Amino acid sequence: MPISQLMILPFLSLMRTELIVTGSLLLFFVLYLVQLKSNRTLLTLLHSMWLMVLITAFISPDSGTLFADTFKSNGLISFEKTFLFIFFGIILCFNADWLLQQKNLYEFIILMLAALLGICMLLSSKHFLLLYLSLELTAIPIATLCVLELRKRAASEAGTKMIFSSAFASGILLFGISLMYGLSGSLYFNDLSVLKLNSSLHALAFILIFAAFAFKLSLVPFHLWTADVYQGSPITITTFLSVVSKAGSAFILLAILYNVFPNFEPLWYNLIIVVSVMTILIGNLFAIRQTNVKRFLAFSSIAQMGYIIAGMSAFSNEGASAVIYFVTIYGFSNLIVFGVFALVSQLTGKEEIEDYRGFYHQNKLLSWSLAIGLISLAGIPPTAGFFGKFLLMTAAASKINLYFVIFLGLNLMVSLYYYMRIVRNMFESSDTPLQTIKLNLAAKTGIYLCIASILLLGFIGWFYDHIQQLVMLN
Repeated sequence: MPISQLMILPFLSLMRTELIVTGSLLLFFVLYLVQLKSNRTLLTLLHSMWLMVLITAFISPDSGTLFADTFKSNGLISFEKTFLFIFFGIILCFNADWLLQQKNLYEFIILMLAALLGICMLLSSKHFLLLYLSLELTAIPIATLCVLELRKRAASEAGTKMIFSSAFASGILLFGISLMYGLSGSLYFNDLSVLKLNSSLHALAFILIFAAFAFKLSLVPFHLWTADVYQGSPITITTFLSVVSKAGSAFILLAILYNVFPNFEPLWYNLIIVVSVMTILIGNLFAIRQTNVKRFLAFSSIAQMGYIIAGMSAFSNEGASAVIYFVTIYGFSNLIVFGVFALVSQLTGKEEIEDYRGFYHQNKLLSWSLAIGLISLAGIPPTAGFFGKFLLMTAAASKINLYFVIFLGLNLMVSLYYYMRIVRNMFESSDTPLQTIKLNLAAKTGIYLCIASILLLGFIGWFYDHIQQLVMLN
């Protein structure tokens, strides 16, 4: 076989997901130029791209690097990308009718694919320059998607806050990267992994980098943009932001803490404990008093992110496995909750918690689906959310920090109250219940996929074992 062919095969294998997304982007640009206006055709092509990614995901992933060792792919990274695309596909299922009615569907697809490409590149980054460019490729399209519904004032406000927050986070990240380069002379992750915490300048550089990801994950005190952006954006975009974008940010933060700054563990452990406590406490307290479902889920997601970084504090293979496992479970749980809210909002325009009083009497399948999602988010057995929270708390307990573990357990009871408040509302009687929501095949598919994942993944032991094996081989 010619040398040129031998060189291109690893490139095609390691970057297969990115190449499919890039090719799809170019295709939609061409279709835009030739003025193809059939939304159904565009969505069919988008689903075809999604299916191609999933099919190639089952090909045994290769491990290797590209572009002067700035890009890396292995089994764990491929696993994370696959689940992000599964989440994206479920979002398309729940919002099929909404997408068919969109006048700006080209803009939605192109921006969404650009954001997905950025997240994929982010997960494969082995150099801070590529990581920064990937973050920008993700943040700018998402900020633009927030103002997709141009006629709504709330959308303009959401987009503005998202842009300013992203710009601020980018500035902080660049400052931290610049300091780290001045201290080490390199931006390669492998070179930085041997760096010692020798001065306060090292600590400052790391804290700035951590703060940038705290913005992306809505960790307190960098959470102030979250509720307004969630409420003002179209619920489809809110779902993508809450599930796909945050999952990708959690995966890369885990990699940075464990693989890039292992020698900074005494610093980031204490930092994580403080931030986790503030995030869970603020998220829970503010979630209790919310009446709008989008703002409720905003503060709910803030609290969930606090638990995720609590699992990161373990600094062990078990901690990394627990975080990755919980993020996948959180994705399915959050998707079904957002999906039901999206179906109701797009048909009735109702987005208040009180609107769901008596919901069960006209919409039994949706009510049970929403209840299962909320129960999983609350961490109640037998859902997978219980096993996810249990593994996170077990990992956090490995450091023998008794007060921290007690705090995590007590706040689980607080979250139980506000999640069950919605469940109680649905099954109560009401004089004016919401109308019957008609479900298409795509929405039913999304519902059944999420319910099956929530109820089965907790009991399928090989799923967690597979994650542990991937973490050990990483």
